[in-house]
Amino acid sequence: MGDILRRGRLGSARAPEVADYTSSIREDARIFKADLQVDKAHVVMLVETGILSLQDGARILKALMDIEALGYEGLRGTPDLEDVHIVIETRLIESLTETIGGRIHTARSRNDEVATCIRWTLRQELLELMELLKDLEATLLKRAEGNVETVMPGFTHTQHAQPVTMAHHLLAHFDALERDLERLMEAYARVNRSPLGAGALAGTGFPIDRLRTCELLGFDGLVENSMDAVAARDFALEVLSDLSILMCNISRIAEELVLWSTSEFFFVELDNAYTSTSSIMPQKKNPDTMEIMRAKAGRVYGNLLAALVMLKALPLTYNRDYQELTPRLWDALDTVKPTLRILRGALETIEFKADRMLAKAGEGFSTATELADTIMRETGLPFRTCHMIIAALVSRAIGEGRSLEEIDSALLDEVSLKILGRRLGIRNEIIRRALDPRGFIESRRSTGSPGPEEVRRMLVERRKLLEAWKETLQKKRDRLAEAERLLKEAVEAIMAKASNSP
Repeated sequence: MGDILRRGRLGSARAPEVADYTSSIREDARIFKADLQVDKAHVVMLVETGILSLQDGARILKALMDIEALGYEGLRGTPDLEDVHIVIETRLIESLTETIGGRIHTARSRNDEVATCIRWTLRQELLELMELLKDLEATLLKRAEGNVETVMPGFTHTQHAQPVTMAHHLLAHFDALERDLERLMEAYARVNRSPLGAGALAGTGFPIDRLRTCELLGFDGLVENSMDAVAARDFALEVLSDLSILMCNISRIAEELVLWSTSEFFFVELDNAYTSTSSIMPQKKNPDTMEIMRAKAGRVYGNLLAALVMLKALPLTYNRDYQELTPRLWDALDTVKPTLRILRGALETIEFKADRMLAKAGEGFSTATELADTIMRETGLPFRTCHMIIAALVSRAIGEGRSLEEIDSALLDEVSLKILGRRLGIRNEIIRRALDPRGFIESRRSTGSPGPEEVRRMLVERRKLLEAWKETLQKKRDRLAEAERLLKEAVEAIMAKASNSP
């Protein structure tokens, strides 16, 4: 049959290039299952409220099940139809006649229908994404647990700053990803609201039950205002924003792995599976996956910016511009999910060069702060005075070509005599302990610091966080599975009752 939308007001068919230009058929495979679930819930509600007869409802539900078995590729039909919603309705009319099949769209619009389908699909995607993120966190935690004593340089301005440990460094990334997980769960709560029943924008005169379809589809509540329900796409912007922040954090990890893989650093070696070689230089081992990962972050940012530009000046309520926004959302998700899998694999197999990192940990006089703190504890001098003494000491050592190991009590006394007019008289063993990178780490006991005892405490707490996330995500999945079971039982009850009716 022809296009059921054009036969009244518009009449003539569109030119093929116009039909193709305005169609979302290619992208709608993503929401095919959602559309059928939304259709079933809507029909069940129509029957239960008496808006649709039992027999007609049962026949429509049976036809929807046949379409589900056929699958999206078997359903797509003619390319001049605008979207999957019209394809499904057209198939229903073809198989049931318009007298019956044409009733499925009673008391709803494509506007509230598509908004519901996107949210239904997106919440599934978010749960999968959060599971992947949790798994990445688990890998970071596992590698941290094995590197509590692995001393490495810490950097500010990409310059040697103070020694830390690999465990502490990995926990910093863990905590950033933990905030990403929190943001995504907060977004999930706003995504999982039902707009179904809002109609085109002004609701409906039929006595529908929006809470019933909300329940059958597993939503946690309604997007109540009918205009807001069909116009709102801030949930998509929120998810895209969260994904952009996540990819920013991921890109920082990737950048460090690229940097640390260089001969100048050689702190890590990526497994061969996550590298490539040069087409001309046979000795090369390039961290290509991490470089691509950095670029993928830009792709996700682009999707966010595109969505913001599309929405920035749209008046209420529905506008066809939305059709171009949704693929940006799916593309971002399809970019982030494999990124999380690949980074997890790279971190599981990466080799940390502990000896190399330890050798570099004291470079750049990175333990000088601890020597200033030690002077303050030993002499009672103000920190700013101690800071000045150590700054002059480091300048003197650099000027004379001395290494960290060559700083001793005599040199410190010479500097203090010049600055303060007196010697400090601190013993060499105290100076050595303060300047030793391992000693520096051991002295760090404040909350959140890299000291081994404090890091082990943080590891225990983060392990508890992961267990809590595991339980939370499982509850969300169980909630959606329960809703699918409830809808299935409601459909079966209607069909059974119809088959037993005279």
